[in-house]
Amino acid sequence: MRLYRLPKSGAIEDLTLAEVEQPRPARGQVLVRMRAASLNYRDLMVVTGRYGGGGVKPGLVPLSDGAGEVVEVGADVSRVAVGDRVAGTFMQNWIAGGVAEEHNGTALGGAVDGVLAEYVLFEQDGLVRLPEHLSFEEGACLPCAGVTAWNALNTERPVGPGQTVLLLGTGGVSIFGLQFARAAGARVIITSSSDEKLARAKELGADAGVNYRAHPDWEAQVLALTDGRGVDHVVEVGGAGTLPKSILSTRVGGSVHLIGVLTQGQINPSLIMRRRAVLRGIYVGSREMFEAMNRAIAFHGIRPVIDRVFSFAETLDAFRHLQGQSHLGKVVIRIG
Repeated sequence: MRLYRLPKSGAIEDLTLAEVEQPRPARGQVLVRMRAASLNYRDLMVVTGRYGGGGVKPGLVPLSDGAGEVVEVGADVSRVAVGDRVAGTFMQNWIAGGVAEEHNGTALGGAVDGVLAEYVLFEQDGLVRLPEHLSFEEGACLPCAGVTAWNALNTERPVGPGQTVLLLGTGGVSIFGLQFARAAGARVIITSSSDEKLARAKELGADAGVNYRAHPDWEAQVLALTDGRGVDHVVEVGGAGTLPKSILSTRVGGSVHLIGVLTQGQINPSLIMRRRAVLRGIYVGSREMFEAMNRAIAFHGIRPVIDRVFSFAETLDAFRHLQGQSHLGKVVIRIG
């Protein structure tokens, strides 16, 4: 079988295609033939040596998000069967309930080997079945970006009809947020530096868009679009410098969901106090959330938005495409 490894991290060119012996499942394990994988910004940071303090273990197999079919099961496997279409959970041992420190050590494509391979061994508890209407390419978009957006908008303070959601940018998490917010009956405002992307987001259901390059004070534009009230939820993926604007965009008592490794920088506590805002850190989600999300995706017939699909041989080009930030939605690699 073939897979990609990182003998060292620092550049996309460090990704190395290798051949290894195909694994066999032990008791409680499942062998999945991977059909597709998708990229997140976290994966780009892993490959370029900017994740987790600057490095990962040598020889890491990257990527957290992938989908495939079960081809072999070990003894005592009861959750899935040969032929099932499945995806792996981002944190393999976070089944339900609140996140704990020990869950971090099972994050695919970072703490442990990921899914950029033709075959991957999973523990049976680390798998979920795909919604039947999705392709493998679409299913591969779900584990990180999809579950992250679901966790933000549908768990502790669920979005509801008549509320307004602000989404920053048009990457995978934000586009899933758009789809989930619309399914819940909420109004959506989205930001981008591209009028073309804003137009595409409106085609997908966004009610309004703000070009943050044309309007550096975009929080004022958001307030104007909500008659000065502010939004109920902000999915904050923008990075350093956007958090104060996100807080100022919320209604009094609104929620700001902090997502991703870019959300860094100093925070002025007075902004939080003034808006009585709730700031909540999101680090993907549990298997229970994944399965709840899949039920909603199946019920509403939601399909992940894919920007472009690359072949397994074009993996480095897929990373370069993500790095170029011209995409809207998810960048996918078709494995086999």
